[in-house]
Amino acid sequence: MPDRLNKQEIAMLREEMEMLMGERAGLLKVVGAAAALVANTDGRDLPAEAAEAAELLSMLVNDLPEETLLEALESVQAKVDPSDLEIS
Repeated sequence: MPDRLNKQEIAMLREEMEMLMGERAGLLKVVGAAAALVANTDGRDLPAEAAEAAELLSMLVNDLPEETLLEALESVQAKVDPSDLEIS
């Protein structure tokens, strides 16, 4: 019986990991799209409220580890120079 429970626990953990990996992939796409938006936005062209949100988004994107950011950009096939990720 203990072996059976162990196999069930392993199966549950596997399902949980697969779900988390799927969520991570979705979040990477969101971050990649957000980073591409930031890289292609001139904050001076935005209304004040949108510029504040864009600045916050820019800071959050820039705080990501470079490896994660590059993976996120790759997930949406964005060609962005990381130095372009600050709202002007």
